[in-house]
Amino acid sequence: MHRRALLKTMGTAVPAAAISSHLRAVGVDDPPEHDNGGRRSRQPVITTDADWQSVADALGRSGKLNGGTVYRVAFPRRDLFVTSYGVAIKAGLSLGGYTAFSRYRDGKAMAMGDLVVTEPELPGVADALLDNGISLTGVHKHLLAHEPDLWWAHFHSIGDSTGIARGLRDALDQTTTAPPAPSAPPPPLDLDTAGIDAAFGRPGTNDGGIYKFSFARNETAAIDGRITLPAMGVSTALNFQPVGQHKAAINGDIVLTASEVQTVITALRRGGIQVVELHNHGLADQPRLFYLHFWSIDDGVALARTLAAAVHDTNVHPI
Repeated sequence: MHRRALLKTMGTAVPAAAISSHLRAVGVDDPPEHDNGGRRSRQPVITTDADWQSVADALGRSGKLNGGTVYRVAFPRRDLFVTSYGVAIKAGLSLGGYTAFSRYRDGKAMAMGDLVVTEPELPGVADALLDNGISLTGVHKHLLAHEPDLWWAHFHSIGDSTGIARGLRDALDQTTTAPPAPSAPPPPLDLDTAGIDAAFGRPGTNDGGIYKFSFARNETAAIDGRITLPAMGVSTALNFQPVGQHKAAINGDIVLTASEVQTVITALRRGGIQVVELHNHGLADQPRLFYLHFWSIDDGVALARTLAAAVHDTNVHPI
């Protein structure tokens, strides 16, 4: 969907999480299977927070249930002091590891996500994942030149949710990832948020001092025949960290199909935004998805206009 078509749908598309909430409200606890390009794909079933208590116990931290279908737990690396191009990187900009779980009719859960790890931590994390039957599906960078050297280890697993959570805890224990911090009101933003909002045609969210926008694919995505909703990580994330004088450091990723990749790269480069990485997060996703990570430091509104032009040339809706 190109820019003009997307602008007609922005604000009217219904996210999958909202559909799941509606289904639960009307008493449907097992959405029907979906024809994903000729392949039958299972929808995640509706769950409650109580269904995920054993996962929270195994991980040693609780998560958030999205739309009754995706239980997401954050692993921000607040323990690290990371700099890139002179910017002290906040965890919410680039260092937010996570796992997300969904459960399906056959009783099995699917988990996916990524862990932010230092280079010395990476071998132990990889071994812990593999020893627990969790697949390592991607190892790459999300930032350009930075100190200390970090890697993002993406993972995937299908099986017993508590067992997967224990394996992820083993991997986390190979790192110095800090325990959860109590929530606090977000600090004010030294950004022209009105101008940034105008570029995207919608307001962003102040998440701990990072201004954020998210978009979901309009196609239904599936991995190994199981539908993966946007909260599982199949989404575009655009993050703005204020650096003074209404300037921002931007980082995040744009989820793409193959036909969109070159168009988006061209749009980013026209606005002076650097391409950090282009890669896959999964091994068996349908449609095949690519994730493009980006970086720049400039006036926040100018960056927002460039990012909006890039995202509007992809088949997404805001969430």
